[in-house]
Amino acid sequence: MSLTKRKRVSKKNKSAWRKADIEDIENFLEDRRQEERIGTFSEKQNEDLFHIDVIATEPKRNLVTEKQIRKLNAKRPMKSWQTLENDSKVKDPIVKRNTIKQKKAGRDIEKEVHDPVKPRHFQANQDRAKYYEKLKDRLKKKSSRIPNIDKDIWTDSDFRDNIPGLKDEKGWISQSLSLYIAKNMGKPVIKVHDSIRHRTIKAKKFGTPHPGMSYNPSLEDHQKLVSEVLEKEKNIIKQEKHLERVTTRMFNKVTPEEKEFLRMKEMRSGFEEDGSEDPDNDSRNPETNENFTYQTSNPPVENKKKSKQARNKGLKQKELENKALEKKMLKKQIADLNRIKSIKKEILHEEESLNVLKKSRKQAALKKKYETKRLGRLKFIEPDEDINMPEDLSGSMRNIKQESSLLVDRFKNLQKQNMLPVSVTVGKQKTPKVKRYPRSSHKDHGISFQTLREQRIVKKKVS
Repeated sequence: MSLTKRKRVSKKNKSAWRKADIEDIENFLEDRRQEERIGTFSEKQNEDLFHIDVIATEPKRNLVTEKQIRKLNAKRPMKSWQTLENDSKVKDPIVKRNTIKQKKAGRDIEKEVHDPVKPRHFQANQDRAKYYEKLKDRLKKKSSRIPNIDKDIWTDSDFRDNIPGLKDEKGWISQSLSLYIAKNMGKPVIKVHDSIRHRTIKAKKFGTPHPGMSYNPSLEDHQKLVSEVLEKEKNIIKQEKHLERVTTRMFNKVTPEEKEFLRMKEMRSGFEEDGSEDPDNDSRNPETNENFTYQTSNPPVENKKKSKQARNKGLKQKELENKALEKKMLKKQIADLNRIKSIKKEILHEEESLNVLKKSRKQAALKKKYETKRLGRLKFIEPDEDINMPEDLSGSMRNIKQESSLLVDRFKNLQKQNMLPVSVTVGKQKTPKVKRYPRSSHKDHGISFQTLREQRIVKKKVS
């Protein structure tokens, strides 16, 4: 084995040092680091280095099942965490380290509870004890679910009676201020809607029906009911006729031929001159008309400036118009002074008409307050009154023709009293027809050409 001869290279510059072979030094240092990590052979015992095999080497049967292998693997540490384990035997060079304990930001509540020092700590512990006692009682009541029946829910009580000092005789504390104080004292007053305090509708819950709806009514009552129903029907027919007059009958009917002619005339407008349908007679066509003169659609604008004389005349005319307007306004003021009495009467008349309008609006608002509200998408419409015609009347309840339903009547009454939203009867919804296709595997096998040919041959032989 021949040793490689070392190259003699100048080490004068820093770049020349890179050419030096330091592999033997790196190997030596790596061996030293490995000895520090796992230890030297001289320090280890024989049991760690050698193993005496006393059992014959026979192929072992794998008696462990796959389930047991999975359980064993689950107990082992994850391979991804093996790099985080410290397997080095190198001792920490700094034995004593200065560990600084970080201070907690803010108060240490746990320390204040277990080791109170200041007076506020003792006070806070007492307050906590009171709070937890109240909380315990509250939870106990909630768990027992015993309702509080001490308060009479039907009596109207003022919340200011329960808080001393809020209700004064002189009225120095306003309602809004008393609500604010009650809220800050931990006794907030929940504001409810005004509709809870008064009725929202004046409709009777169980109104008596019209006497003409009886199975054996008197002649007058029955005629009154018939006249009322007749009046309602007349109004409905009148409204339908009005709608038909202002919509359907408002437009003229034309035949399909006339409609097509009008459409073509409208589409052709703009391409023809007035009364001339022949395009050869167009005076604007330079090829057919010799006297054609070209004109642009936007001719140039001439800058015609006014002369000084014209401007002076215009200013004088404006001054005269202003003077005439001043004279007219002065004349009107003098005329108004002469008719002060009539102006005063007009003002009083206008005030009276405004007062009448205010009263009517107030009455309409009051009437609307007690009308049936719209609770949903649809508006409540008063149902038609049930009526029996004279030929359907009979003195016996067995033979009378039934016109009304008690269930429908109660349902409509609940809608009228703002207890139920108005709804529409929805019939049976038609399910869309689904086009079905049989699978190729489920199709009936048709007759093949071969079988048809055989059938024809058999028929010929028979005939």
